[in-house]
Amino acid sequence: MTLDIKSLQSIAQKLCVEISDYDLLEQALTHGSYLGEKEGIESNERLEFLGDSVIGLVVAQHLYEKFPDRAEGDLAKAKAVAVSEPVLAESARDLGLADMILLSSGEVAGGGRKRLSILSDAFEAVVAVVFLDCGMDAAREFVLKALEPILIDIEHRQHIRDYKSLLQEHTQSIYKEVPQYIVVAEQGADHDKTFTIEAVLKGEVVGCGKGKSKKQAEQAAALQGLEYMGHTQAQSAESDEEIQEPDSEGDESP
Repeated sequence: MTLDIKSLQSIAQKLCVEISDYDLLEQALTHGSYLGEKEGIESNERLEFLGDSVIGLVVAQHLYEKFPDRAEGDLAKAKAVAVSEPVLAESARDLGLADMILLSSGEVAGGGRKRLSILSDAFEAVVAVVFLDCGMDAAREFVLKALEPILIDIEHRQHIRDYKSLLQEHTQSIYKEVPQYIVVAEQGADHDKTFTIEAVLKGEVVGCGKGKSKKQAEQAAALQGLEYMGHTQAQSAESDEEIQEPDSEGDESP
């Protein structure tokens, strides 16, 4: 797969932005794995770094101005959801970026176009291009439009995402298996219990979460599972390699 000028112009049109630096746009859609298949190109890693900060600033400013009565803690939790890897990956899919990213043949065969980290990184890189080429106002408009579904959920306090469904979809597409949720601890009195639940895939723990209900704990475990899976090496659906346990303990869902 290559991106010629016509392809890049078509991509810019689909993104509804007036981008003039098509070399920069191509870089934004170039995954590191593709560098070995074409000489003289750069990956999107530096752009992804910049785009991450732009998105964070846009979302933080939007939440600060939109919800003057909400406490800092509530705003921080809402921002964490809005800029999370699963949400940005979902935005990338909605924009059609999954089919535009330049990946190595091995990465494609391993399910790279569905990998959350690759999708979210591409989205961040594209935001950086809009910022560099069109300015902050255009970047703000682009981000707010792309993240409109989650921002509406936040407005109605419905931004706790169905991470279980997202994780099931992800693992089913890559590994042909779905995670199991196991209660590993219950603490507190009957009327005030805290549950600790692990998400287990192929016999290994991929996420751990706590909550005041089993449902909340499962969602927290699924969120950590999504974050972990997004940073692991892509594997083919037929791979029998074991998934290693993540380093950190699970946190409560935002």
